[in-house]
Amino acid sequence: MGVRKGMNYKALLSYLVVALFIGYIVIQYIVYGPKQSGIVSGKLEDPGFPYSQWQVFFFIHIATGAIALAAGPFQFLKASRKKISIHRIIGRIYVSSIFLSVPAGIYLAFYATGGMGSTIGFLCLDAAWFITAFVGLKRIRERKINSHQEWMIRSYAVTLVFITFRIFLPLLTFVAGTSFALGFPLAVFLSMILNLGLAEWYLHKKRSSKVSPRLSV
Repeated sequence: MGVRKGMNYKALLSYLVVALFIGYIVIQYIVYGPKQSGIVSGKLEDPGFPYSQWQVFFFIHIATGAIALAAGPFQFLKASRKKISIHRIIGRIYVSSIFLSVPAGIYLAFYATGGMGSTIGFLCLDAAWFITAFVGLKRIRERKINSHQEWMIRSYAVTLVFITFRIFLPLLTFVAGTSFALGFPLAVFLSMILNLGLAEWYLHKKRSSKVSPRLSV
């Protein structure tokens, strides 16, 4: 019972963080609109910026990204894996949302604030997001359950860059005074390093606990 309560607590905390972030996205970009965002308003100073077309890809990207964020925590619960049919449905929703979001993200990367450095950073992020989800999907089709679980943990770590990026960015640009040209790509790469690093640490710890022999008293 204690383990179950612990798992519920972690799931609840995960959903709270995701819900707060999605709430921020809704208020910032849907209630107020993208033009009111400081990052987007700077793009409008360029007369050649295709705002109408950009806006379509932007909303596809944030909507599918939000779906991936919301679907992720449930999939890691033991209760989810016991209900195979529901687990598969939500898994398909999760992977499909990423496969829809990545092409939109690639388009948006070429208009990223901060110039070429930001474009490269976001393209690397999109590549990591696609690869981790694709390999995770491939592993479950090969019936390699443990490998599938590991790759989906990596995939969700990349998904969470949506959140950690928005923590690093103001710290680098407003607190540390870094320029947008440097702060944007740096925030992307730091977010990926942190999230994937924590994922690998967790996976290593999990593997070690399985292979460690129990000491007899």
